[in-house]
Amino acid sequence: MQKLNFPLYSFRLKSSENKTLIFDIVRKKYVVLTPEEWVRQHTIHFLHFEKKHPLSLMGIEKQLTINSLKKRTDILVYNRDGELYLIVECKAPSVEISQQTFDQIARYNLALNAPLLMVTNGMSHYFCQMNHKKQGYDFLKDLPKNEI
Repeated sequence: MQKLNFPLYSFRLKSSENKTLIFDIVRKKYVVLTPEEWVRQHTIHFLHFEKKHPLSLMGIEKQLTINSLKKRTDILVYNRDGELYLIVECKAPSVEISQQTFDQIARYNLALNAPLLMVTNGMSHYFCQMNHKKQGYDFLKDLPKNEI
């Protein structure tokens, strides 16, 4: 897999039925390693090891319904009070981050109402804070570290 714009992390990989699997430290199971999963796993490690979010407060590929359509979020991060804190949308490194990507996470956030958003393809990372006065979001240079 391609090197991403994240710190170096070590991952547990294995092969099964001609597929490479990667161990997800949140779901505590091996999942098929796709380019998007490679980005998701790096992002999980980044949120945990760099931003200090406990693994127990993360949800991976959680389903939600928007206009009677079933969608899946990549990563949800909750605060210690159980309130949603951050939604993360991961794309494969070959997928350019576009306005469509921001529209997608904004639609998710209409249903979920998180104060922070992150969009990444592993190469470029965008961090946003909701601005309800403007009915939009403001870009941040980085995600704040979790104050444990």
